[in-house]
Amino acid sequence: MRFGEGMSMLGFEAHHDGSPLYLPDGPVPLGGTTRVRIRTWAGSAVGNAGGTSDGGRPAAVERVWLRTLEDGEPRFAEARHLGVEDGWDWWEAELRAVNPLARYRFLLREADGRSSWLNAAGPHPQDVPDAQDFRLSTAPAGPDWAAGAVMYQVFPDRFARSAAADTRPAPDWAVPADWDADVEYRGPETPLQFFGGDLDGVRERLDHLAGLGVEILYLTPFFPSASNHRYDAESFRRVDPLLGGDEALIRLVQACHERGIRVIGDLTTNHTGDTHEWFRTALADPGAAERSYYYFGADGGYESWWGVPSLPKLDWASDGLRRDFVEGPKSVVAHWLNEPFRLDGWRVDVGNMTGRLGAADWNHDVGALVRHTALEACPGALLVAESTNDAAPDFQGDTYHGSMSYASFTRPLWAWLTDGTAVNFFGSPLPCPPRIPASQFVAEYRAFAAAYPWTARLHSLVAIDTHDTARAATAMIPGGQAVAAVLSFTLPGMPTVFAGDEFGLEGMNGEHSRTPMPWDEPHRVVQDLRGLYSALSALRGEPVLRTGSLRWLHAGGDTLAFVRELDGTAALVVAARDEADVVLPPGLLPAGLAAGTDAALAVGRIALTADGDGGIRLRAAGPAAAVWLLS
Repeated sequence: MRFGEGMSMLGFEAHHDGSPLYLPDGPVPLGGTTRVRIRTWAGSAVGNAGGTSDGGRPAAVERVWLRTLEDGEPRFAEARHLGVEDGWDWWEAELRAVNPLARYRFLLREADGRSSWLNAAGPHPQDVPDAQDFRLSTAPAGPDWAAGAVMYQVFPDRFARSAAADTRPAPDWAVPADWDADVEYRGPETPLQFFGGDLDGVRERLDHLAGLGVEILYLTPFFPSASNHRYDAESFRRVDPLLGGDEALIRLVQACHERGIRVIGDLTTNHTGDTHEWFRTALADPGAAERSYYYFGADGGYESWWGVPSLPKLDWASDGLRRDFVEGPKSVVAHWLNEPFRLDGWRVDVGNMTGRLGAADWNHDVGALVRHTALEACPGALLVAESTNDAAPDFQGDTYHGSMSYASFTRPLWAWLTDGTAVNFFGSPLPCPPRIPASQFVAEYRAFAAAYPWTARLHSLVAIDTHDTARAATAMIPGGQAVAAVLSFTLPGMPTVFAGDEFGLEGMNGEHSRTPMPWDEPHRVVQDLRGLYSALSALRGEPVLRTGSLRWLHAGGDTLAFVRELDGTAALVVAARDEADVVLPPGLLPAGLAAGTDAALAVGRIALTADGDGGIRLRAAGPAAAVWLLS
């Protein structure tokens, strides 16, 4: 095997993931058994001191064992050799799902007598902790319709105004602004600046979403509040009248469903606003049941999100809060999934902090309750939750279906494509993302994604930016956003577009990124990328890009390459941030790819040519990215 020698030979590593190519039996129930497969390079049986043979290729593997954890105890089962195909040995073993979350890895014995381990982070020459073992959840996965689907995020105040918006006076808390005004992104007016976008405005622009190939509309909160972001809800039982009220949401969801677009809302399980009806009751009457919904001290003070007094924190030890918020068909969670609203799921805000305060930790309980109630109300609902950290421990298949892939994708992507511009880099004290080579991008991606079940990865948001971050166009090198978009649409998960990305909009931080859409204002369009996003969405319709396996082929300096594979089809993806000239050696690429093959999609200049030794040479004048489809 190759360890620590750079990553140009990634593609020869032994490989397994949770896709159908390696788990051919599909979902497994608790107590059931399933086949698991692994591929190893069938190269020379004579290794060398560096662990490779034949010009860097790994030595052949003679035996493979599946190692599982059953009730916490390691168990080994030898895999049987299935045969050789296109230079790869294929092996198969049976896994018994003794526990709700099956954890496993592989032990490989090479021809020269050495051994190594393969877990979800890659190969290792030494034994490693269990934290990055492969994970197979016996809980039902997220809905099939959402796996790999294209998501579009809308911040309602900044998306579009209907004619009715002009008839509504601005509220007392608001600082009204013209649609083309500059966004106040620092200072006390930031949450108060009011542009007046509404839900009928979104509905009237659904042709735009359809043209981009959007499959899921994700709305940030629509509840009444005293801010433009609406994460400080006054009530969870009605739509803000400034957005058009309940009827506007009903109209929007119906219009989306008629176009085949699903709609998910945004729910704050961690806190409410300080004007919320529950909190006002709790303040007015210390004996009220709602008092238990929050953390009040003996002095009358209360806990809040990051000490922000307008966002009092919810106490999930409260039975009353659980009944009102997450338990049963009349709860907040179920209310909006039921008739007449018929939302298709939820994105849960601050999911990582929900139910956690000091020694108290109700986080898993809340996630499990949200899941149970939501799926009772809408069996096909999608449930994703925000987490800005290493979120994998909270997403093991029995709570939310997926997360926001900030740690595994967005952060390392920014660091690979940074141009050194000072932007808010996820709260880091550094002035900008530290520039990293492609090998580090892949290493971080693999490390953070490793502990997720494969199904959770397919149902996680893969965003190059969001309403809580700087814009990719600001953080990245010229042309970097297009390369980033290609990666977002070709890696496992739900590619997520924040409204305005298709116009190349800019922003230094989350608040600055919430720019009103430049409808009919071409002078405010920074770069028109609508054609690219439409083409990417069309390409995403290929099943191999939605649920196919992921195998890294190359990662070095300015260039990375990977392949997705499913049912005899494959997609090769190459991205370069600068000029690149890379040779992929014989045997590395799927059968059927030849020099001169036309890309299904390309941005920038990138091409495949023949190499004199029988390999394929990738040449790019980056930034560039391309996708080749093979069958």
